Amino acid sequence: MQIKVNAYPQLHKLCWNRPDDAVVDGQEALGLYERNWRFVEPDKLDERERELLETLVARFGNGVFMAA
Repeated sequence: MQIKVNAYPQLHKLCWNRPDDAVVDGQEALGLYERNWRFVEPDKLDERERELLETLVARFGNGVFMAA
């Protein structure tokens, strides 16, 4: 699963040090969300990004979101 970072505003914010056209795999994206959740504004997650996060948790997190 390849994810275009700039297609998801909160993920894009977490990848501030990467090029705008950066692509990450699903496992890396979930890790970015989990490790940096304190910088995510959950109320600003649009429906598409919420669905992405749910998919990542189901597929790569065994249904568990491990935000630090």
